[in-house]
Amino acid sequence: MRATRGVRDILPQERAAWRAAEKAATSIAERYGYQQIETPILEPAELIERGVGESTDVVTKELYKFQDPGERWLVLRPEGTAGTVRAYFEGGLNQGPQPARLY
Repeated sequence: MRATRGVRDILPQERAAWRAAEKAATSIAERYGYQQIETPILEPAELIERGVGESTDVVTKELYKFQDPGERWLVLRPEGTAGTVRAYFEGGLNQGPQPARLY
């Protein structure tokens, strides 16, 4: 069995380097007033399809899309923009100081 095409494992011997890179990036972002946001790995399919266009190659060929037991269509988010915008409004960040600096 192999990892899914397009993804890779980060093994223990690599983790320290990844942690150092994450720490450096976080330090720079926070120095300039950015705040960390984490969005779910699953998003409603409609959100992603609306953001990139329903007939684009990303939607028709590259999304992992499935129906949950409640019959909602979900996707594994291909990147973070649509989910961040959703969270910005859903979480009321648009009511706070602007511009909201998120990473």
